[in-house]
Amino acid sequence: MTEQLKTIDITPFLEEDIGSGDITAAIIPEAMIAEAEVVTREDMVLCGQAWFDAVFKALDAGVKIDWLAAEGKAVGKDTVLCKLSGAARGLLTGERTALNLLQTLSATATVARQYADAVSGTGCKVLDTRKTIPGLRNAQKYAVACGGCYNHRIGLYDGVLIKENHIIAAGSIANAIRSARELTSVPVEVEVESMQEFQQAVAAKPDRIMLDNFSFEDMVAAVKLNAGAIELEASGNIDLDNIRVVAETGVDYISIGALTKHVRAVDLSMRIKLVH
Repeated sequence: MTEQLKTIDITPFLEEDIGSGDITAAIIPEAMIAEAEVVTREDMVLCGQAWFDAVFKALDAGVKIDWLAAEGKAVGKDTVLCKLSGAARGLLTGERTALNLLQTLSATATVARQYADAVSGTGCKVLDTRKTIPGLRNAQKYAVACGGCYNHRIGLYDGVLIKENHIIAAGSIANAIRSARELTSVPVEVEVESMQEFQQAVAAKPDRIMLDNFSFEDMVAAVKLNAGAIELEASGNIDLDNIRVVAETGVDYISIGALTKHVRAVDLSMRIKLVH
C-alpha cells in the first residue's frame, strides 16, 4: 500500500475542476477563515485520507485537518470523519475534488471488506483486476488492500496474463507459456476456459492458472487434478452470493472485477460550521 501513497499526484484532479480559477469562491473575502466537518451518510470503510489531505494542502499549506476516524476502519452512518480549518476560499475550492476522491476510494475499500469477510477462514485470497477507473489505478489498488483484499498485477508490465486471444496468436497454450518464459522472469499466468485447456496448462507449468467461468464441479476437479502443484485462480460470474462456495473448492485466489468496476460512491457531506 505504501507504494501507491508515494505516487500521489493531485495536480490533474485539481486542474480538472479549477481550470483558470474558482470564480464562485472569489466572492468570499480572501482573509476569511472557516471551519468545516465531513460526515458520512452511510456505513463505510474509510479510505483515501492521503488524497483528501493532498487536495487541501495544495490549495492552502496552512489548512488543518483533524481526522476523527482511522484509515481502513469501518465507521457508521452519520459519523464525523474529520474537521478542517483554514482559508474559506481554499476549503470551498477543494471541497468537491477532495470528496470525490474520498467517497470513491472509501467505496472501493467498503466493497473489498465485504468480499474479504465473505471468504474469511477459507485461506483463499480475493484479488482485484485492471478494471479500474481511468487515472485512479494506483489509488483504487491501494483502497482494495485497505479493505482487506489483494492486488493482482498493477499493469501490463509487472505480470504476464495469457488470455484467449494471446493463445490463438501464439498457436497454443504451451507455445504462449514457453515464449513468456523466454521473454521475462515475471510471474506467468494463463487463463483457461475448459478442463481440456486446464490439462494443457498444467503440462506447460505456468506460475498460476486462471479458471475462467468454470462450474463448481469443474473447479473441484481441477483442484484435485492439480494437487497443489500450481496456483489456481477462479474468475467470472462470482459475486457475494456465491464467492464462499467458490473459495471452499480449494482455489488459492478469486479475482473480482466488481471491487473496482462497480463501485458506487459513498454518500459524504462537507459543511462549513464557522467563519471568522
